Amino acid sequence: MYVKICGLSEEEHVRTAVEAGADAIGLVLTHSPRRVTPERAAELAALVPPHVLTVGVFKGEDPDTVRAAALAAGVRAIQLHGNHPHSDFTALKDLGLTLVRAVAADADLRCGAYDEDLLLVDAPRAGAGEPWDWSAVRGRPTGRWLLAGGLTPGNVRAAVAAAAPWGVDVSSGVEVARGVKDSALIRAFLTAARP
Repeated sequence: MYVKICGLSEEEHVRTAVEAGADAIGLVLTHSPRRVTPERAAELAALVPPHVLTVGVFKGEDPDTVRAAALAAGVRAIQLHGNHPHSDFTALKDLGLTLVRAVAADADLRCGAYDEDLLLVDAPRAGAGEPWDWSAVRGRPTGRWLLAGGLTPGNVRAAVAAAAPWGVDVSSGVEVARGVKDSALIRAFLTAARP
């Protein structure tokens, strides 16, 4: 099970995620309580070994803004969240970075439909941290796709059983307060996601 821990902003939590076996970490470079500057993202990304994917997360920014921030941050992947057109992915393809398309369950759920490398299927209200009907997407997404939205150490096994994803993504489910991660919860989530 591929596991991404998203919304990290502190060295301690980046180290914990890496040591506990995360496959990817997300650094939020868009409007959010978890937002970090490209400069801060570069400091955090420097702590991550090459086998762990560093993902710059964006929502609504134009490709030029995304390109500049991603290059400054030194991330190895770009995640475009929401209603980005296919042309936004095409405009960033030349960077040679992993592209992640993050959408709600009512979008086109074919991984690669927008030339992305990974697909992330999120809750109807992305970022709300609310569980949703994960079984509604079972069998619909194709390719390498991650389930997100309301996942916690306590429910990730049930969510995986319901949706049968290739991987999972968590942010608020490993927080003790909005935007404040917890190392124990990060470790617990990674353990629970891989029984």
